[in-house]
Amino acid sequence: MPGALEIPTAIALAEEAGRYPTAPRYDGYVALGCVIRGETYHFEIVSDQSAAGLCQLGIKGLLIGNGILTVEDEAQAWARARLSEGDKGGGAARACLDLIALKKRLRVGLAS
Repeated sequence: MPGALEIPTAIALAEEAGRYPTAPRYDGYVALGCVIRGETYHFEIVSDQSAAGLCQLGIKGLLIGNGILTVEDEAQAWARARLSEGDKGGGAARACLDLIALKKRLRVGLAS
């Protein structure tokens, strides 16, 4: 994606495309990206709006693990991304899998 603001749109497009018979369907999505603070207010807008977009999709029922990092600099991003340190991407994937499992448990509970 060109930037973090486009990630919610890309997920929404993938979900919409899944309604066509020849397109793949996904149980969930993992949003990965990085927003590095710059010298302007743009950082706050991108951080807030990308998170808000993912939350809106989640409220609509899409299962999304949010792995969009918001950091001060590249070194901090690498520290949060490395498997040996923060593993934020892995955490986002695990969150998505947990949501998928929760949805399945709720459906079984509602069917009983």
